[in-house]
Amino acid sequence: MTHTAPASTGEQFEKCIAVIREASIEILLLLNAHFDEGKDPRWFLEQLDIARLSMGGWGAVAKRLKLNDAELTQFTLQLRHLQQLVPHYESGQSVTENQLIAALRFVAALENLRAKQPLLSYNTLTKVSDAQQKHGLEQLRALEMMITSLVTQAWSDPDRLRNHLKVQFGADRVRRWLRVGDRNDVLSGMRFSELALMLIDKKEFSQHYARIFNDSSVLTLFLETRKTLQTFLDDIRQIRAAAIANQPLTSNQLSLLASYYPQITGPVQRAWEEGRTKTNPAALLKEAGTGLDAFWEQARKKDRAAGGDAMPIRDNIEPPAKRAARNREEREVMLSGALWGAVGVMVLLMVIGAFWMFTSGLSVPNTRGSGITVPIAEDRHRTSPKEELSNMGIPRDENNFRSAIDRNDTKVVSMFLRTGMNWKLSWTEQAMESDYHEVLDMLLRYRLQMDENRPCRRFITTLSHEMLAGKKLTSTAKNYLRAFCTLDPVVERQRYEMEQAQLRYNADPSDENRKLADIQSAIYDVID
Repeated sequence: MTHTAPASTGEQFEKCIAVIREASIEILLLLNAHFDEGKDPRWFLEQLDIARLSMGGWGAVAKRLKLNDAELTQFTLQLRHLQQLVPHYESGQSVTENQLIAALRFVAALENLRAKQPLLSYNTLTKVSDAQQKHGLEQLRALEMMITSLVTQAWSDPDRLRNHLKVQFGADRVRRWLRVGDRNDVLSGMRFSELALMLIDKKEFSQHYARIFNDSSVLTLFLETRKTLQTFLDDIRQIRAAAIANQPLTSNQLSLLASYYPQITGPVQRAWEEGRTKTNPAALLKEAGTGLDAFWEQARKKDRAAGGDAMPIRDNIEPPAKRAARNREEREVMLSGALWGAVGVMVLLMVIGAFWMFTSGLSVPNTRGSGITVPIAEDRHRTSPKEELSNMGIPRDENNFRSAIDRNDTKVVSMFLRTGMNWKLSWTEQAMESDYHEVLDMLLRYRLQMDENRPCRRFITTLSHEMLAGKKLTSTAKNYLRAFCTLDPVVERQRYEMEQAQLRYNADPSDENRKLADIQSAIYDVID
């Protein structure tokens, strides 16, 4: 359910749109596109795409804007999301909370761009009072206290919690948390992103927190509540980083906090009032104002000891692997070393044999016609995909790989794949939603490098939601289902989902239940 925002929210949205229009003119001018006035977000996205074509690709755009690969992808994704929620806007039109949040998030992206590219000078700031700054810092602290309280409540035994964290994150990291944090308090030594991950990890959330965050009136920016919560907490991580750096919070950051705080704490407050949790956000907010300066000073010390908190909040906890699998490049190096070692042994044996024949007075047969072929690396001067990525200034990591997939950059994706880097089926969600057939077909050609464990439940769930929203089951989605989701357990589970959907339709023959039954049947027909 989506509420229409009050008038003050409409005024905030008007200010955001004005900032976006002003910024779009400066950004497009930097990309050699001249306009006298900016328009709505959809127009800005269209002009960016035209500028990309004229400049030769997103790489040139990123270089001009002084953004790296991942940052440009996030910038365009947020703009795309905003234009989906607000395709056209006329002054005075009603605005929803989600539309305001999307606009505020894009203004934050514009602030980050302005900090990276000094040639941009558009203004996003309004005056902020000391009382507003203090309240923002209190909200940041209260949110951290609330998450800590929820995790502590889910794992009331400290020994069980420590053992659980060792399994999930590794013993080395747990030892670091105990060293950095307060005495015998492992959670106090965590970075904010690590603490938040204990809340929004798929298994942790479904087992302990889904029943608390079950309010359909909030956390609806994205289809999935957990995904929305993850996005909000990651934005809060960045706002918190500014506070840790002792920088005053901007008016936009405070507006984001004002929007996020009730959406995150509201369901928990309601659960406390109904006796479903012992965590009381209202009491924590009051407590957060006590010793506020001392708290942030201590937080800065912990942040320095932990080395900062720059990485985005992940989708789920990834336990440390016992031994990392070798990629293709490492396998080639190992094989090449083995071959050269074999050649060395052969040459040594020949030298020893010749010396033995010479010292024993035997005549050595003529071996002029025979020879030993030594393997020589073919085309030593050809640039490897890894070197090509390095020359383009793209680090070889998951974030940049996923960013290239999200923007349909087949050239960069091909380089990552040819270095032997593995990929996950969940990384294709944005490409599937945008119908990026080129990059999806390329990934499918490297299906053996897809190493996600049990990927089909999430893939089928996401696909079902998209079909329920009106999207058709495309041939590309069918190819992915056939490639990865035809194992017997997956087929059996889908058959069960299809039967349950049919039973629901028989009990209540509504249009929605009929559509759900048709969707489950269509997916089952593909993988059976």
